[in-house]
Amino acid sequence: MMNKLHQRVGAISNAHVGADFENAALLFFNKQGMHLTRNFPLKIGISLKKKNHCFDLGSASQKIIIECKSHRWTAGGKVPSAKMTKWNEAMLYFHLSPKDFKKVFFTLHDKRQTTGETLVSYYKRTYFHLIPEDVEFIEFDESTGDIIGV
Repeated sequence: MMNKLHQRVGAISNAHVGADFENAALLFFNKQGMHLTRNFPLKIGISLKKKNHCFDLGSASQKIIIECKSHRWTAGGKVPSAKMTKWNEAMLYFHLSPKDFKKVFFTLHDKRQTTGETLVSYYKRTYFHLIPEDVEFIEFDESTGDIIGV
């Protein structure tokens, strides 16, 4: 298989990587007794005018929305800046969502080789001003299947 630039090594496609990661999140929350829907639609907006946004996972009855990101540091250990833009976008969607919903950002636990800093730690340190106070971060360690940060 030939690897494409900007595609995870060994993956069929980045879409497959994302779908597999969402499955891991779905299994985790299912074990917690939460029955979630994929592509969960929720009306969000700044003003009285609202528009549906589909969160990766969610439940109206359990009042929870989840965004899943399986991003990693670059192969050279640099910040994946385009990916951080997607994280910022997710924070905006959380900010615009109803206040009575629990908001979870489910990410891949990935450490930078040189410093050991996780991508989540970097994001929280650098983009703290864009993170709504009610967002919970959960990191999934795919090598062990463990959750970090619950």
